[in-house]
Amino acid sequence: MPDRMPPVLHLDPGDNVAIALGDLPAGQPIGVEGAGPVTLTEIPRGHKIAVRPIEPGAPVIKYGQPIGRAGTGIAPGEHVHTHNLSMIEFDREYEFGTARFTPPPPPGDRPTFLGYRRADGRVGTRNYIGVLTSVNCSSTAARLIADQFRGPALDDHPGVDGVMALTHTSGCGLVDGSAGAEVLLRTLRGYAAHPNFAGLLILGLGCEMMELDLITAELHLSSDLLVERMTIQESGGFRATVAEGARRIREMLPEIGRRQRTPIDASELILGLNCGGSDGYSGITANPALGVASDLLVGLGGTSVLAETPEIFGAEHLLTRRAVSTEVGKRLLARIDWWRDYVAAGGGTLDNNPSPGNKRGGLTTILEKSLGAVAKGGQAQLSAVYEYAEPIDVRGFGFMDTPGYDPVSVTGLVAGGANIVCFTTGRGSVFGCKPVPSIKLGTNSELARSMPEDIDINAGTIADGAETVADVGRKVFDTILAVASGARTASEEFDIGQDEFVPWQLGAVT
Repeated sequence: MPDRMPPVLHLDPGDNVAIALGDLPAGQPIGVEGAGPVTLTEIPRGHKIAVRPIEPGAPVIKYGQPIGRAGTGIAPGEHVHTHNLSMIEFDREYEFGTARFTPPPPPGDRPTFLGYRRADGRVGTRNYIGVLTSVNCSSTAARLIADQFRGPALDDHPGVDGVMALTHTSGCGLVDGSAGAEVLLRTLRGYAAHPNFAGLLILGLGCEMMELDLITAELHLSSDLLVERMTIQESGGFRATVAEGARRIREMLPEIGRRQRTPIDASELILGLNCGGSDGYSGITANPALGVASDLLVGLGGTSVLAETPEIFGAEHLLTRRAVSTEVGKRLLARIDWWRDYVAAGGGTLDNNPSPGNKRGGLTTILEKSLGAVAKGGQAQLSAVYEYAEPIDVRGFGFMDTPGYDPVSVTGLVAGGANIVCFTTGRGSVFGCKPVPSIKLGTNSELARSMPEDIDINAGTIADGAETVADVGRKVFDTILAVASGARTASEEFDIGQDEFVPWQLGAVT
């Protein structure tokens, strides 16, 4: 750690804990509260340390908000974590529309990117062909079709970003009209209509509940989207289906490969905000930097959408204050109430969310995790709240109800129309989400050094004192424009993202 850097970060004057900015030995002066205490034990980087006495049962305060209660008395300089900090619900006052902030556009000329303008007016950042399965029974055939276009198979069609199979584990045995069936249908329709697809083969078995006609009924597809439909039962069986499906895709390649990128205003971007493998640095480096980039985009008239409802629990009152209306704020609270019932029915609580890796990285309770997670959404007003995979149709900053599990969450965002994703990680993630590029932000420099081929932007420079949150936020925004124009992300270099299509499964399977 550079000599000029303090050993800890004290986020708010009212906080009774600070964050270790490196592995601290016992006896290390903290430099908070005047002369400050010294560490009583070794403190891992990213973990919390008490900066003043905390009585048993008293709130532990971080970000100026309670993150739990002290299970025992905690002395200044003591490590604060799972052994002495427990989750407990706190009363929160919900205000609606009291925190109003309209981000200004960034200075200078209006930024643009090179994207694909589709015939229906929507904008793609990639030019893929998808093999969309209606049911798990057609998944193997879809994969075998798509696999024929890996490697040099597309060398003669450089304008085609790839052919990907969209497979899942459902599509039959669902209760007709149930929440689970509706969520799957919305997800499949959202991907079918996604502007990052220029060609689509919809593939079924032929006797499933989620029939092809059900998927395409009332589905508005762009007139320039090349679409084919097949079922295994009507195509002569498995082998014949794979051969015929590959032939139909080969016929699409010349036309799709000729499509050109054109300059498009940055306001046409729909940015999905997500995180995975969070740590104690997430809420002070990558997440707030991404929030700056989100605000820059919203200030231009663009759209960004936060997700992962279990990971805003305990911070939802901060979002309702930013709601453009009481109706929008109450819709968010309704999703929180739904999740309380949902996890209770499964015998759990929302505090089950922090994973073992999160805790090793310094996070203790869901309240702490959520307060850092909402920073991804910047400061803009909350314009809309969406259910899972609903079309994102309101410009500005929005929220989508999704689980905290990364692939399921981002699948919902992409189904809603996100054409670019930013993904923050502290423990390390190799996440990709084809057909949409995923930009990964590392929260700490040690991660960026240990996984250099998987991290696109190192936000750990903020904790190192080398850059400010605003500096990194602008870097993230510029990277968003470059990637939207075709620059490849780390996950795209490894062709990651096909297996991360994971629709949320709800309800009974009969």
